Amino acid sequence: MLIYIYLIAITAEAMSGALAAGRRNMDMFGVALIAFVTALGGGTVRDILLGHFPVGWTQHPAYIYLTIGAGLFTMLVARFMHHLHKIFLVLDAMGLIAFTVIGCNVALELNYSTPVVIMAGMITGVFGGILRDILCQRVPVVLRHELYASVSMLVAMLYLLLHKFGVNQDITLLASFGFGLALRLAAIRWSWSLPVFSYSPGRWE
Repeated sequence: MLIYIYLIAITAEAMSGALAAGRRNMDMFGVALIAFVTALGGGTVRDILLGHFPVGWTQHPAYIYLTIGAGLFTMLVARFMHHLHKIFLVLDAMGLIAFTVIGCNVALELNYSTPVVIMAGMITGVFGGILRDILCQRVPVVLRHELYASVSMLVAMLYLLLHKFGVNQDITLLASFGFGLALRLAAIRWSWSLPVFSYSPGRWE
């Protein structure tokens, strides 16, 4: 089940990357690059940091075709995308959880300690969006809007807790997905966010 959600997730992330590139008036190459980085950047950064080689997508060329193809396809259907906004929010939430769980599993297989496993899950979940926003010259959305990175962290913690107590893998996945999806969608619905730190030098002089 996880692999199918992963494929849906990287497709949705690639399309969101393409839309971000379109807002910056990028050409086809720029759109394809941003789509690819958004979809697969998190896993790439994770693998490099953990020393997990070869990097995942290099062993699955189909992921390259899928993400770049989704990005270019978005150029053709962009005018209709606003009708699918709610669907994209759900797919994005599912992708965040799938990426987080996959990242945790990779770190677990490499026998890393619990804090590193949690960070690996979070990096996989959110770093594609961070790279997208950096390349598009804007403050990363995951750091300034509704709960997002926090959802990834809590999903990773729940997944590891259930894994530690030997809960059945299918139940662990369902519980992690149910919890993460409900929390992310609730954060969007009611604009839940962490406290914001706003610093202006003039206020302290």
